[in-house]
Amino acid sequence: MKLIVGGALAVLFTATSVVAQDGGACAKGKTLTDGTLTIATGNPAYYPWVMNDAPESGEGFEAAVAYAIAEKMGFGQDNVTWVRTSFDEAIQPGAKNFDFNMQQYSITPEREEMVDFSLPYYTSAMAVLTTQNVVDAGAEATLDSLKGLKWGAVATTTAIPMLEDVIDPSSDPLLYNDNADVNAAIMAGQIDAALYDLPTALYLSAVVVEGGALLGQFPPEQSESPDQFGLLMEQDNPLKECVDAALTELTESGELAAIEAQWLAEATGVPVIK
Repeated sequence: MKLIVGGALAVLFTATSVVAQDGGACAKGKTLTDGTLTIATGNPAYYPWVMNDAPESGEGFEAAVAYAIAEKMGFGQDNVTWVRTSFDEAIQPGAKNFDFNMQQYSITPEREEMVDFSLPYYTSAMAVLTTQNVVDAGAEATLDSLKGLKWGAVATTTAIPMLEDVIDPSSDPLLYNDNADVNAAIMAGQIDAALYDLPTALYLSAVVVEGGALLGQFPPEQSESPDQFGLLMEQDNPLKECVDAALTELTESGELAAIEAQWLAEATGVPVIK
């Protein structure tokens, strides 16, 4: 998979160290350490969410969003501290060693019984997983090109409605029992492509599918019941209202969309299919 890495998001950082500005009064007395925002990520943290396992650089989608939220809450770059947790550890009920945690946590009712989530900061798009051989043979990130591919899918997947209603391939997709069978079929050349949510597709193309490539991604609104990622917090955390206010401001200003475009389209080289 060809990676195109964008530049640092220095513009998202304040020029000087700021400790709970007047504009960030909402967070006063609500963080683990007064005047500091403690943010957790995985160990390690992976591309494209965090570049080079270095969240303090502000590079990568979640690292960039984290600093943008911090800035809106009144915390400068020097007043953000990073800690590491495992995915499962953080989702357990009880006291946390962070103010919020970003590890692509999907917001679900079951998890909300144990922890709190912010408003969504990302709605997962569906992406086309294929191989470089298929791309080299002429496949393109257009609906006309996608219709001519041989598709595979798990019989019970939510990708089936998108295959039928949006792509409408010229031949019926082959159905499999699980994702492992789909991935094996792609590598064996039995099928040309399959649909996965973008985070899964990025991982599969880089690690699981030999010669894997991502042909394109659909706008999230075209997915049926797409996953939405939220910042994970200790249950009943009073900081939630501050985080939600920051996310609302970033969303309404278009800043969140710009960060997503930079790190999940431009930096990954995965174009949006229109």
